[in-house]
Amino acid sequence: MAGSSRPGAAAAAAASSAKKTVEMITLPSGASYPTFLEPLTENETALLDMYEKIKHYEKEAARLKATEAKRRLEEADERYRAKVREREGADGSGSDDDNDAGEEKKKQSSNNNDLGISFDPHDDDDDDDDSDIDDEQDAEAIARRKKRAAEISKLRKDVNAARDAKEQKEAKREAAKEKEESMRRALLGEGGGGGATIAKKKRAGDDEDDEDSDEHDYSEDEDHYDATATGPSIKKKRLDHDNPWDEKPKPSLIANMGGDATPVHDFSKKLGMSKISLDGSVLFPTEGNLPWEPPMQPADFLDGCLELELPDFDPSAHASGGNNTVAIKFHSPSDSKRFSINIAAPNHDDYNDILFHFNPRHFKKGGQLVINDRKESMWGNDISVPLATLPLMFGVTACTLIVQINEEGFDVFVEGQHCARLEHRTPLSKKRGSLFLQFPSSDDYGNPENWMVYRVWWGRKAGMANDLNGVAGVQIYDSVHPKKLFISGLPKLRSDPEVDLRRAELERAFRKYGDKGVVHVSVQKNSTFAFVEVATERQADLALVEMANVYRINKARRTKHEALMEERAAREAKEKGVKKDTVDWD
Repeated sequence: MAGSSRPGAAAAAAASSAKKTVEMITLPSGASYPTFLEPLTENETALLDMYEKIKHYEKEAARLKATEAKRRLEEADERYRAKVREREGADGSGSDDDNDAGEEKKKQSSNNNDLGISFDPHDDDDDDDDSDIDDEQDAEAIARRKKRAAEISKLRKDVNAARDAKEQKEAKREAAKEKEESMRRALLGEGGGGGATIAKKKRAGDDEDDEDSDEHDYSEDEDHYDATATGPSIKKKRLDHDNPWDEKPKPSLIANMGGDATPVHDFSKKLGMSKISLDGSVLFPTEGNLPWEPPMQPADFLDGCLELELPDFDPSAHASGGNNTVAIKFHSPSDSKRFSINIAAPNHDDYNDILFHFNPRHFKKGGQLVINDRKESMWGNDISVPLATLPLMFGVTACTLIVQINEEGFDVFVEGQHCARLEHRTPLSKKRGSLFLQFPSSDDYGNPENWMVYRVWWGRKAGMANDLNGVAGVQIYDSVHPKKLFISGLPKLRSDPEVDLRRAELERAFRKYGDKGVVHVSVQKNSTFAFVEVATERQADLALVEMANVYRINKARRTKHEALMEERAAREAKEKGVKKDTVDWD
């Protein structure tokens, strides 16, 4: 009995539990919840009401969306029927009712298929009607195809006629322009005299597709025209910006009439620097007019460079016959970053020693012209001039640079403007000799230079430097420091601990050259160089010899401020009766 009562009790418990799960309480808003959640708080009641309202809104939105979709379908169906009726009326159909019925039947069949509804296609009552409708539709389709073919043929004829008319119009316009150009040439006396009749010789094989692009490009040697001068005609010609180099430049009409036109590859006639002149000669080009350009990927600055000897150099102002002026006609595109020119003595050691370095840098600090010298592979204190204060050197068709070498230094002129002077930092020979002009193909880091050299002239000219007020580089102090050494080519420092290690390393290496084993070392963060000051000038010379195999070492240069400070300290020491050779500079 006990065993049989347990299953009954379990079933009763399950039934009781099922009853409890279905017992729900409904709120006035329609929301319901189980009874075991009683009692509800006000927030819970409000939340259930909100959920019920959201469900109601979602149902209403779905109903409205379905209604709108149904309305749009009905409108689209009506528009389609209207188009069908309009097209059949335009085709001249005689049985509009039958066509409408046929189209309606097709559409209804398509809709029924989409909805999954099928009807018996073999209805005995509609067999004859369907056959008639099919025959009429075939006839209408044939008529429409014929009509469309006729329309296409007519359109082709109209397009061909319009094209012929356009070609005739272009031919008339071209003839008028040729006549105008021939009148201009006859007026200027180009190719045969003022009112003479010139034979017309057209180039063979002209491409008709290039008429629009070439209609303004005329050449004396290629096109000659029949015309009689009846009046002046000035014509503006289009410039070819893609090819700044032209062996036969075409100057403007006004420049040609005045006789002052200067070809892009030649110097101005006012400078008196023709190919063969009494006071000089053209060193480059030796043949033709092809310019020099650096290679695209040079191995170093010597690979593919242009090197010219400047013979019979004499910087003396009172000498006669010696050369002192070099002129360069060049072009540097607007996207060029930099280019450079070097002038060196015969013993330049692969241009590790440079007397004069000219280097415009297009994008450095807004554009800078850097002028400097080089001794034993070490650059000196540069002279920087903002490019904004100078004539344009980048992005112009051609520019003229003149460098005059005199007893004071190198005077630099760009388009006639005195830009800077580099006073001699290495004594020049007083005897006549040769210098060397170099156009490097890259900078010191192997980056190729982008420019073009048209012409180089070397000869003698009277001094062009008159007023030196405001000229960069005039009366700048430059001297080698007797006891300070410059060490370059070191690994770059990126942290303060590395700076301390570098300072300690150099102090140990140069300790024997210092005063009682002490040297002054200056190291800067993010640099690849350092300065070391030893005890005496003799110790500095000894360090140059003994440490040359360990470090890349040279004597450092004193700035003008350092020189003035040293002179002041020496003067004060003399007044006090104390001998002092130098001052602290670190």
